[in-house]
Amino acid sequence: MTTVLVASEVKKTFIMHMRGGVELPVVANVSFSLKAGSCAVLGGPSGVGKSSILKMLYGNYGTDSGQILVQHHGRHVDVASASPRTVLEIRRDTIGYVSQFLRAVPRVSALDVAAEPLLIRGVSQAIAHQRARELFAELNLPEKLWSLPPATFSGGEQQRVNIARGFITDHPILLLDEPTASLDAANRAVVIELIARKKAEGTALLGIFHDHDVRNAVADHVIDVSAFAAGKAAA
Repeated sequence: MTTVLVASEVKKTFIMHMRGGVELPVVANVSFSLKAGSCAVLGGPSGVGKSSILKMLYGNYGTDSGQILVQHHGRHVDVASASPRTVLEIRRDTIGYVSQFLRAVPRVSALDVAAEPLLIRGVSQAIAHQRARELFAELNLPEKLWSLPPATFSGGEQQRVNIARGFITDHPILLLDEPTASLDAANRAVVIELIARKKAEGTALLGIFHDHDVRNAVADHVIDVSAFAAGKAAA
């Protein structure tokens, strides 16, 4: 299987500017790779730095040091040192992301929220909306909600819109931050099937799953983030 992402000796420290510049070490020496057609899972206790790693891979958090190399448009690009414009290009075409929370835009319908990543890539509105409808139906989102803004939806309903938005494209890499946290058993099973489908299509996935049943169902291997805890790495 082709390696599509390599993290090498990545370090992250938060600086608490409101507390006199106190430094809070998060992770250090983070090193692993992702392969096409497989799903890796970040393991370890809460607070060990799993979400921070995902956010560094996506370019939401800067890094103190290290490299995050991804295959982007046929070349290797370091997300850690890339320009903001390049990071936006990588998000559009190479790395997708499903967060824990949907940032709902007022007055924008759920259908438009889910279809937006395809529209940004130049797909016609008709095709993008049809793909969103298919995912909504698969995720058991009631059809009466599709044309409504998701800001007033329940947590589980919003998360299904979020999942549809993340899975609607064919990004080679897909990051998943607790995608099943607000879902019932039936929709957790749907997400497991969506992940299996992505793997079969050759997508490389990296996720955080606190639900042990989901993690066991999707994980090809587990990356123990405890090994990268800043205190342990510095010892």
